Amino acid sequence: MRAGLASLLLLALLPARAHADDDACKRRISVVGHAAEARAPDFAEVTVGIEARGATPAAALDAASKAVAGVSAQARALGVPPADIGTAAVSLQAGSRTVTRPGGAVTEEPDGYRAGNAVTVRLADMDRLGDLLRQALESGANRIDGVSFGLREPDKAEAALQVAAARDARTRAEALAEALGAKLGPVCVLTTTGGAVPPPPVFGRALAAPMAAKGRRVPIEAGTIQLASEISATFAVAP
Repeated sequence: MRAGLASLLLLALLPARAHADDDACKRRISVVGHAAEARAPDFAEVTVGIEARGATPAAALDAASKAVAGVSAQARALGVPPADIGTAAVSLQAGSRTVTRPGGAVTEEPDGYRAGNAVTVRLADMDRLGDLLRQALESGANRIDGVSFGLREPDKAEAALQVAAARDARTRAEALAEALGAKLGPVCVLTTTGGAVPPPPVFGRALAAPMAAKGRRVPIEAGTIQLASEISATFAVAP
């Protein structure tokens, strides 16, 4: 818990404007409750891409498609269900090259076509992620655009933290009320904030194809996902 927020307590024991049915909240105390937890992720997600060149649009696209089909097959062989394998991007564009003419003039000339294809794989068995990346390179992949980690049921984890934060808020309010010789009453206002902060992506750039020649399993560390929740609560108090 952060010390600054832990000390952020607003005590309002003066009469406040209230509706006829809010008499109990004319005297009140407001606090902020906190809860935090570090959880291990339960899935990894990686986007693997292929960039290929060809003399014609069809040749370039066919080369990229063949390689990405191999990546998808490798993922299925590792037990990844079809629902967790999806196309991320497909691209095709004319290529060009820079030519320096006699005399120093520089021009751009056509140079076949470039095609790209990328597939995103969600892997529950994170121990197999390193194997998947190596096998993807062996299947022809030449880009790994990012590895990220997450929770399949983040709402469930957040709900548990909100309950813990609410209990912390009540404990704080009870302690303040006791210190002032007052009795804590029912809750008047309750608001929640919070969420998960995933670890940063492991890769954010292209990986060179020579990695495949070494045949090494790509080392991956999942880290933890930081979860936090805050509850702002206002309780009625009685003298």
